[in-house]
Amino acid sequence: MSQKKVAVILAGCGVYDGSEVHESSAVLVHLSRAGAEYVLFAPNIDQMHVVDHVKGQPTEETRNVLTESARIARGNIKDLTDLKVSDYDALIIPGGFGVAKNLSTWAVKGKDCSVLKAIEETIKGFHAAKKPIGLCCISPVLAAKLLPGCEVTVGCDTECDKWPHAGTAGAITQLGCKHVNKQVHEVHVDKKNKLVTTSAFMCNSPIHEIFDGVGEMVKDVLKLT
Repeated sequence: MSQKKVAVILAGCGVYDGSEVHESSAVLVHLSRAGAEYVLFAPNIDQMHVVDHVKGQPTEETRNVLTESARIARGNIKDLTDLKVSDYDALIIPGGFGVAKNLSTWAVKGKDCSVLKAIEETIKGFHAAKKPIGLCCISPVLAAKLLPGCEVTVGCDTECDKWPHAGTAGAITQLGCKHVNKQVHEVHVDKKNKLVTTSAFMCNSPIHEIFDGVGEMVKDVLKLT
């Protein structure tokens, strides 16, 4: 069996304005353990804003999404414009607010958001080629926006301490997609659209449970290749 090759798209570095570091790391660890090859990409654009992660407040700084993503990638990253769907077996996009701020305008406009053109072309490209797409945390909203009628999970649709972001499920439903409630260690597989989604840090739960849930996503994405 030939080695699977997976494209992973990052959105910066840090939960509040980029890619969630632990989700991104978990994706890479699980891909590595499964013997898959991965290549990291990010758009060469400015972040929507920069958040001081100690204070949780925006600063006056400007930072570049590709440059920041390179921190997670240990420098080994490519411009998103270089991503060719034909070169890869699957696509994975970790979560973090960068998905909702830099890859789309979901953070500001919710279901009425726009998606960065290069991200839209990439997701639609993998979908058209019937290649699997793995999304976790907030990134399933990209599929909900771009792939009408798809099925995803962002965890639970009822807000509580454990599920502080449950309102996202309602927005997904309003887009005409099906939201499926799942626990943090579970995934939802939309076989028709080859979409694998898991809640990750949409759930307020211990980090090892997040890590394991991301592992299930990676496993099911590779299974669909």
